[in-house]
Amino acid sequence: MSNGGSAIRGSRIGAGPMGETDRGFKADRVVISYYCANGHVQSPQFAANVDPAEIPEQLDCPNCGLPSGQDKENPPVIAKHEPYKTHLAYVKERRTQEEADQLLEEAVSAVRERRIRLAEAAKGK
Repeated sequence: MSNGGSAIRGSRIGAGPMGETDRGFKADRVVISYYCANGHVQSPQFAANVDPAEIPEQLDCPNCGLPSGQDKENPPVIAKHEPYKTHLAYVKERRTQEEADQLLEEAVSAVRERRIRLAEAAKGK
């Protein structure tokens, strides 16, 4: 009778030898805590043999996106928080009102000419 199970009871695929307590060499690690202005804490692990100069001073907080630093009492803050800009706000930064009026007039005249051509083509049929 086949039950469709494992040939060895209590084992699973990829489990390794039965009774093995150590699954391999674990590298030494350093845990560094980072704190953001909203009070979130993250503690990533770095390899112990990494040069301390290579460990970043700041990371982005995975919870809120603000920068987080290693000093709990003085977390980094954004110097200037820019609100979301609309497409129109970006256009107004690049164009003057006179340029906008000229572009609008060109677009309106192009639409008028197209409508006139389409109306004339419809009459000709």
